[in-house]
Amino acid sequence: MTSGNLLEIQPSQLEFPFEVKKQSTCSMQLTNKTDQYVAFKVKTTNPKQYCVRPNIGVVQPLSTCDVTVTMQAQKEAPTEMQCKDKFLIQSIVTQNGTTSKDVTADLFTKEAGKVIDESKLRVIYVPTNHPSPVHEEPDEGSPTENGSHMFDSVSRSFEETAKDSSRAIIVKLNEEKKYALEQNQKLRQELELLRKERSKRNSGFSLKFLLIVGLIGAIAGFIIKKT
Repeated sequence: MTSGNLLEIQPSQLEFPFEVKKQSTCSMQLTNKTDQYVAFKVKTTNPKQYCVRPNIGVVQPLSTCDVTVTMQAQKEAPTEMQCKDKFLIQSIVTQNGTTSKDVTADLFTKEAGKVIDESKLRVIYVPTNHPSPVHEEPDEGSPTENGSHMFDSVSRSFEETAKDSSRAIIVKLNEEKKYALEQNQKLRQELELLRKERSKRNSGFSLKFLLIVGLIGAIAGFIIKKT
């Protein structure tokens, strides 16, 4: 809370939840502590960065006015989340019945004999990406036990994966063995057929040879008898 002679300002500093590429809003309350009409004006060292509504107005005696400050989205976070921006709230006693339409910038021009009350507020960036605190639950065991359970789960998962992989390799080897045996059996059958065909050819050749020899012998005997 910042307290001037005319206005009491809450909070004492403007805290903006900061997130890159997103607008952020903060509000403050101006409370008139007097029994007079008080005009106010809100100024900032970085007017392009903030939008203040209302930035000028009147607070009636013993009443409060809410002011909303919107910070424009920023492309990147500042170094160490430090902000040098500041706000200045100027206030001055005005005539009874004055409205916001009657308040002009000239009213806050410093002149001799004019009393202008001023209050300064700093700007604070509040990061919104803080990790949530972890609450320990007694029923869930200590961190060491939880870590052990996690490790056991990972080990079991790894063992099950290894077993599945071994089963797949064994099945594949059995299939390849079966295929090799089938091919071996097929080759043996083909070799047996080749042997049988060769045997038939050899036996046929021998029979023809014997017939020819016998025929030649008969002819030779016939010729001998005639001579």
